[in-house]
Amino acid sequence: MGMPDLARRWTREEVVALPDDGNRYELINGELLVTPAPRWIHQEAVLALYRRIYPYVTRHRLGRVMVSPADLDLKRGQWVQPDLFVVAPVGGRMPRDWSECDVPILIAEALSPSTARYVRGIKRREYQDAGVADYWIVDVDGRVIEHWRPLDERPAILDAVLEWRPNPAVEPFVIGLREYFAEVWGEGEPGGG
Repeated sequence: MGMPDLARRWTREEVVALPDDGNRYELINGELLVTPAPRWIHQEAVLALYRRIYPYVTRHRLGRVMVSPADLDLKRGQWVQPDLFVVAPVGGRMPRDWSECDVPILIAEALSPSTARYVRGIKRREYQDAGVADYWIVDVDGRVIEHWRPLDERPAILDAVLEWRPNPAVEPFVIGLREYFAEVWGEGEPGGG
């Protein structure tokens, strides 16, 4: 029996042609990343963050808040599907197709046991190299958010307040993380913890 070719480099076209089988496929520097459908709590975290950030981004006309599935290439020939991201207008208007998107001004990924290695390693480095201004890793189990910027060697670990100021001319986006994670975990809801 032959050994798999670990040096195989995938192309974007090959990844796009893969079957719709419930897995999420991404391509970074020729490496195919395959992850199963996310956990329920993962999706709760993404949606709770979306509900908070959408009004801020819309009110200040910063761009669009989107969630995966997506088809972003970060202008580097990649294929990534961040959980949540904010794209700014390009040439004075909002993109109408994935190919028109510039590098997102914000990417947020919620950790799952199956994605932690990619999210903290391969994807983090790719996002930093691509110039994503702010990258948030939402550690649902740890109830913290790791905040990375392009030149960071270590993240800021946030457990009380998350503040984001993509435009110095407007007030910052601020959320209390204790309340955010309580909502994610359903604490205080009927049948919740």
